[in-house]
Amino acid sequence: MPASRIAPLALYQEVAERLRQRIYSHDLAPGTWVDEQALADDYGISRTPLREALKVLASEGLVTLKPRRGCYVTEISERDLDEIFTVMALLEGQCAHITARKATDADLERLRKIHEKLEKAAVGGDIDGYFEANQAFHQALQKITDNRWLLQVIEDLRKVIKLSRHHSLFSEGRLEQSLAEHRGILAALAERDAERAELLMRAHIDSGRAALARIAKAKNKVA
Repeated sequence: MPASRIAPLALYQEVAERLRQRIYSHDLAPGTWVDEQALADDYGISRTPLREALKVLASEGLVTLKPRRGCYVTEISERDLDEIFTVMALLEGQCAHITARKATDADLERLRKIHEKLEKAAVGGDIDGYFEANQAFHQALQKITDNRWLLQVIEDLRKVIKLSRHHSLFSEGRLEQSLAEHRGILAALAERDAERAELLMRAHIDSGRAALARIAKAKNKVA
């Protein structure tokens, strides 16, 4: 069934967002060649806004433009994940450090309320709900730093991580482990212990990478 057509007045950003979601859902799987003409026909647009959209996605690392070969959805390797998570641990650790020092009581209360959603989702075994609350917690914590450049780099890296076919929370015992890590981070923030909050956040990100590695290893054994 062809994709719904885009209204003529829509900008290339809308095209980029639609393609972005198709990539995240693996409707356009990693390594897939992007058929520009077919997509333009599906969306009822010319190839000009489509190519502008692909340039946006290329800048985010979601697609790769290859001279004389066209555009391909980026494939994320285990090495890529290792390197990205190493950077993420440093950046998110810094966010936790800054937040512990500058968060107001109101900021901490917002984080506690989000954490309550984590607790509730964990009790119910709701992985999707936990994932959403987890994302909200990290974003709220990062926002407190009030450093738009730091937030932008983290957001760009998270977009690339989404290219992975696996989800760390599906690793056995990871949800419970993640919840315990969040409890520790929240406690360190409440105590205004910047060094401890940073170390715990780094460890939390590293644990997420380790969980992804276990899933990949298990899948390789099955294959």
